[in-house]
Amino acid sequence: MYNSDSPTRAELPTSKQLVRSTILAAVSAVVLLVAVVLPAEYGVDPTGIGRVLRMTDMGEIKQQLAAEAEADAATAASPAPAQPSEAATGMPSANAPQAQPPAPAPAPQAPAVTWRDEMPFTLTPGEGTEIKLKMTEGSKAQYSWVVEGGEVNFDTHGDAPGKSISYEKGRGVAADEGVLEAAFTGNHGWFWRNRGQADVKVILRTAGDYTDISRRK
Repeated sequence: MYNSDSPTRAELPTSKQLVRSTILAAVSAVVLLVAVVLPAEYGVDPTGIGRVLRMTDMGEIKQQLAAEAEADAATAASPAPAQPSEAATGMPSANAPQAQPPAPAPAPQAPAVTWRDEMPFTLTPGEGTEIKLKMTEGSKAQYSWVVEGGEVNFDTHGDAPGKSISYEKGRGVAADEGVLEAAFTGNHGWFWRNRGQADVKVILRTAGDYTDISRRK
């Protein structure tokens, strides 16, 4: 049999060298955790490096996906409320003839909006995308978006170095419109995700006080 030579005592690392190597490894692990893992996985960026390297956006999207998945599971697990019978409530059923209320007077029509930008895009099942407007604090942008072929989950929010805000969130929405007012100078807009089983087409139209519009995957 072949026996390999055992290392001599002089070739073995000293206790001091082992302690130093352990400390260096621990410090490196902490740096990687704070600068890379927290921004990329959880959207937490205490150093600001993750925002510069675009890893914080990825972490925020991952956290949003996890929240959406939990909400989907909770919705699916909730039992539908039982409908009371006509006999129990003493109220006529939906099939019974109802008295027709008088027709309301027609509301005055608002003037048509002249849109500045229109951005159509398609989302495959599970796909998400983001469109942001560059806006200064207090500026306003009018918007309207509609989904063709299904519904989407959305999050209207804004971000800037050291700042973030969520204006509105929705699940299973086919259209939305309104006025987006910037809470601070930065990027403000929407994130959509298709949770359905088929492709959907989203059309976003915007107008107002913004300097740039861009789409981010």
